[in-house]
Amino acid sequence: MDKTIIICVDDEKIILDSIKAQLKQNYGNSFMYETAESADEALDIIDELMMCFKSKLIIISDWLMPKIKGDEFLIKVHQKYPKSLKIMLTGQADHSSIKKTEAQANLYKCIRKPWAQSELFSCIDSGLQLI
Repeated sequence: MDKTIIICVDDEKIILDSIKAQLKQNYGNSFMYETAESADEALDIIDELMMCFKSKLIIISDWLMPKIKGDEFLIKVHQKYPKSLKIMLTGQADHSSIKKTEAQANLYKCIRKPWAQSELFSCIDSGLQLI
């Protein structure tokens, strides 16, 4: 039985640790959790996991990251894994970047930092119905 994979992508380790802890506290062992500090690292992890497991994929990504911004990253993921659930968690993304990601990567939701745990959990719960 393959679990749904949640991968969190942010260049700030403290944010990754916080999100992962919140997810684990709320969902326990219901999901497999991964983190990545860059889009490139995340793409490698996603490719490896999706080769090994037949799982559903949830991506929670920051927008403002070095090298590849979150919108570009989510578009790349969507091209390879179109059925994945894509959530942007950001304090920086502008309206045009969000609209671009909605159009080209089927962005499910954009949540602003600082986020409310209840909003993140509600987003994941409702999004699971779609993947």
